Amino acid sequence: MRRFQTPDREPKRRVKKPKLIVISAPSGTGKTTLCARLLKDLSSMLTLSISSTTRPPRGKEQHGIEYFFLSTQDFEVAIQRGHFAEHARVHDNYYGTSRDAIESNWKQGKSVLLDIDVQGAASLKKAYPDETVRIFIAPPSLEALEQRLRKRGTDPEETIQKRLKNAEKEMSHMKRFDYVIVNDDLERAYRQLRDIVAQEI
Repeated sequence: MRRFQTPDREPKRRVKKPKLIVISAPSGTGKTTLCARLLKDLSSMLTLSISSTTRPPRGKEQHGIEYFFLSTQDFEVAIQRGHFAEHARVHDNYYGTSRDAIESNWKQGKSVLLDIDVQGAASLKKAYPDETVRIFIAPPSLEALEQRLRKRGTDPEETIQKRLKNAEKEMSHMKRFDYVIVNDDLERAYRQLRDIVAQEI
């Protein structure tokens, strides 16, 4: 894992080859909020890759905005055709990242932000070893994460327990990431994330 030091002054902008900025974190860690702010601040250099999934939409989620929502059959056909740069089955649903979504943005000179699980992050590192930068957002503790999940009030008890079990498993892989940010304070975590990504791209 690389050690990151915040620069004393804004570095001179250099033209770099576009990269994959892969963000992984247990559900309820603040990843969505952090990624949204990052995309807003670095919009000229960074764009979001929209993943595909077979899970149903939640709340006001829309097809083509948060995810591409596919049937299990359509997803499995896409796997067979080599459509995905990575795919995995998580919480009983498929998730995947389109090769075209990544490479079309690279052709436009933009780095690509991906919000995916640790399995997907590992697959992308294998597919694009030189271009992939993996960042793990960790909760202060599993106890703090449980409190956040319960406060959301969106999941039944069975789902909460499944997410906590999965979070423990995901956190066991975080030392394999290039950077780890502990989100015990949202503003501090965001500054660290922004500085890391700005330096990389």
